[in-house]
Amino acid sequence: MIRVVLADDEALVRAGVRSILGTDDAIEVVAEAADGVAAVEAVQRHRPDIAVLDIRMPRMDGLAAGAEIRRTSPGTAVVMLTTFSEDAYIARALGDGASGFLLKSGDPRELIAGLKAVAEGAAYLSPRIAQRVIAELAAGSGGGRMARTAAAQEQVGVLTPREREVLALVGAGLSNAEIAAQLYLVEGTVKAYVSAVLSRLGVKNRVQAAIVAYEAGLVSN
Repeated sequence: MIRVVLADDEALVRAGVRSILGTDDAIEVVAEAADGVAAVEAVQRHRPDIAVLDIRMPRMDGLAAGAEIRRTSPGTAVVMLTTFSEDAYIARALGDGASGFLLKSGDPRELIAGLKAVAEGAAYLSPRIAQRVIAELAAGSGGGRMARTAAAQEQVGVLTPREREVLALVGAGLSNAEIAAQLYLVEGTVKAYVSAVLSRLGVKNRVQAAIVAYEAGLVSN
């Protein structure tokens, strides 16, 4: 069972999201919150698998709440759910360690698929968000792009061949289970490899690791 804390300052939105998640027997909303402070408190109280946070909320916005949750409850993954898709929000959320970024305007099935992917250890970006992130990387040119590529290749250089292989698959968006199947490993071994890769690269989550993999040339657009 995937246990979720849901935070949004609009009761109707919370009801709608809860209704969508309620269509899947594998997901349970264990608590709701109407602001960021209450969201952090709910996570500390219930220790859910995932905190689904709106970005714009009173007292503490979702970005700040997500960062606090990652700091105080590292066992809980953070997924941002919002109507806003500005690059600044994306960059800050991912920089603070969010595992997912979904748009409220997306397909309801995408919400369920995204939470399941995150619960399985993958990162999940709404397709529209993923396109923007990749486009931003691809738009880099000249010395700036070359410098990022060189820096990423230096980061990747500390990895073992197997860790590089795992990183490439993380960059391709595969979950731990999918990586295990492709490499003929048990899922627990893949989790250990992924943890080691994140630590050795000095990144907070799989999204940041995927960006390193892309910039290092391990994954093609």
